[in-house]
Amino acid sequence: MKTQLLTANEIDRAAEIIRAGGLVGIPTETVYGLGANGLNPMAVRRIFQAKGRPQDNPLILHIPDASWLELYCQDIPDAAWRLAKRFWPGPLTMILRCKKRTPEELRELEQGPVCSATHFGPHVIPDVVTAGLDTVGMRCPAHSMCRAIIQAAGVPVAAPSGNTSGKPSPTSFQHMLDDMEGKVDAILDGGDCQVGVESSIIDLTCTPPRLLRPGGIPLEELQLVLEDVELDPAVTRQLGKEERPRAPGMKYRHYAPKAPVTVVRGEPPRSAQYILDHIKDSYWDGVICFNEFAHWFQDYPVEQLGGSLDSFEHARRLFRALRAMDASGVKHIWAQCPDSAGMGLAVVNRLNKAAGFRVVDA
Repeated sequence: MKTQLLTANEIDRAAEIIRAGGLVGIPTETVYGLGANGLNPMAVRRIFQAKGRPQDNPLILHIPDASWLELYCQDIPDAAWRLAKRFWPGPLTMILRCKKRTPEELRELEQGPVCSATHFGPHVIPDVVTAGLDTVGMRCPAHSMCRAIIQAAGVPVAAPSGNTSGKPSPTSFQHMLDDMEGKVDAILDGGDCQVGVESSIIDLTCTPPRLLRPGGIPLEELQLVLEDVELDPAVTRQLGKEERPRAPGMKYRHYAPKAPVTVVRGEPPRSAQYILDHIKDSYWDGVICFNEFAHWFQDYPVEQLGGSLDSFEHARRLFRALRAMDASGVKHIWAQCPDSAGMGLAVVNRLNKAAGFRVVDA
């Protein structure tokens, strides 16, 4: 497949490809996404094929504004509107109940696979998007080009991160090209992503609301709107084989470079010292560390996360650092771990998953 490389003035072309059932790499403020018509089951299945993504891993639908929620969801709680008012457009995904299919739609489903984007009318979400769940993740992205594509396409866009499944997410056009050239119809160049980690995912179908994935909106900010927010166990541990993910990124090894990662927790000077004491080979070992300690590892491949207290910068740089370690050819990666305050919770979550929860305490 020949992948078209689109520029910022080719929004309409990107929308046309999505309407026709194609795949487009699209920029968002979090990471680059792999977008398809979220109402077209055949197009959505191509996402799973291009990424090598497990079929039980649900997708997020991207919409241009909050008014679209009522088209695709039911029993929408007041909390959803309050969150949308505060954080949309932005890096927040809300899990809501899908609209139920009519008897006529169910009968058509039983007759065979659906090929047309509008076969069931404009407001029916296929099971392939939700992994068979009765809920769906909805997000209104802050990236203006992304919203313009959705608006021009006229359909919600299913768009997981545009990486090969399991690898670090792409935060630049080049990352997207590295993973998806020849696998997708087009990639739109929207510059570097500003947030650097995926959206926060909050489940509003339970009481209290539950944070399924920390991301671009810190837990503390969500608590200012909702007061009581429960942290899902999958944020800090790996789901078991029989546990079913309710949102992307909950179950499988994720965000991982080729080399195994060891995450070192503790006060920054202690974690840096631990790495220095245990690192072995200046050719095969790489280090991801805070800026203050980069000179400690001058004989090793090093990627800097930013100052030890700047969790927003850690988020912006994390996936870039993991991909750079891949490019360096190291065989083992040591990574300093920030504390979990603010954006730190999302960074810690991504590091732990990249390491397969191989974490040591300094």
